[in-house]
Amino acid sequence: RSDATGQWVESSMRHLLEEAGSGQVGSEAVLAKISEALFVEALRKYAAQLPPGHVGWLAAAREPHIGRALVLLHNRMACHWTVAGLAREVGLSRSAFVARFSALLSMPPMKYLARLRLQMAARALATTATSMQAIAAEVGYESEAAFNRAFKREVGVPPARYRSGSRP
Repeated sequence: RSDATGQWVESSMRHLLEEAGSGQVGSEAVLAKISEALFVEALRKYAAQLPPGHVGWLAAAREPHIGRALVLLHNRMACHWTVAGLAREVGLSRSAFVARFSALLSMPPMKYLARLRLQMAARALATTATSMQAIAAEVGYESEAAFNRAFKREVGVPPARYRSGSRP
């Protein structure tokens, strides 16, 4: 409550309570959007207060160079990234980039990218009817066979079996 953000949060919470009981047309949309904004603000506040030396995704996102790398990886995961290319994009040497990334996320950048790709693929397999080939391409695999091998190695089952087991 001591700064403008705190006052906004308090005011938004009051508005949420009023909106929840109003029954007006569009209340659900207003509640959803304000809730999203409050959640983001809570994450920002939490990340800003992390102690020095803290590790994890929020600490990595807060660090300017590694945060930029995460944005690039998440927004362009199908890109044929290399460590050197990512380091160049974020303005660090290759060795400094790998050291910072690994220290904050407990894994090197290319392992993080591989896991990100397979997590997104698993979500697509479970929630869409998109073909295996299309999912493989969307997440950055040049062939369905390479995607199948990587998915089975990481998840423990082939993508087709994962998909059939994920459907209600």
